Amino acid sequence: ITERLKDALALVDVRVLDHIVTGEICTSFAERGWL
Repeated sequence: ITERLKDALALVDVRVLDHIVTGEICTSFAERGWL
């Protein structure tokens, strides 16, 4: 879903800088190189 959101926002010149998933731990997609 993050990739689809990133592609859709790119159509209106909006960049996704990070996507953070929280639970027991917090995971940054940017830190993991997934964005």
